[in-house]
Amino acid sequence: MPANALNVFGRPLASCSTKPMTGYFRDGCCRTDPEDRGLHVVCAVMTAEFLVYSKSQGNDLSTPMPEYDFPGLKPGDRWCLCAMRWLEAYAAGKAPSVDLEATHLNALGVVSLNQLKEHALAANA
Repeated sequence: MPANALNVFGRPLASCSTKPMTGYFRDGCCRTDPEDRGLHVVCAVMTAEFLVYSKSQGNDLSTPMPEYDFPGLKPGDRWCLCAMRWLEAYAAGKAPSVDLEATHLNALGVVSLNQLKEHALAANA
């Protein structure tokens, strides 16, 4: 993990998930760089409700796609979501929980810390 990868608290970014492997760089962390147009920086814990909502919005995260080495997500899986996708789900009342320690600081350019804290895992609250 690069030393400059910081979470929303300005501390070193924690890993989001390695099972399934997530992150823009597929290294388990929600870190980013200028080429990550989707800004995959919110470490979210999938719920059945969110997965159904996401699919209804055209972003099917539950169907496996072996050609992309994507296993498909299920409730309880952690995944680095695009900040705008999380904000859309938040506005619709469908936002999944967030691991703030594993959510990149750049998420705050799209989502407020208060919005994220509303959906923080108990360990982050």
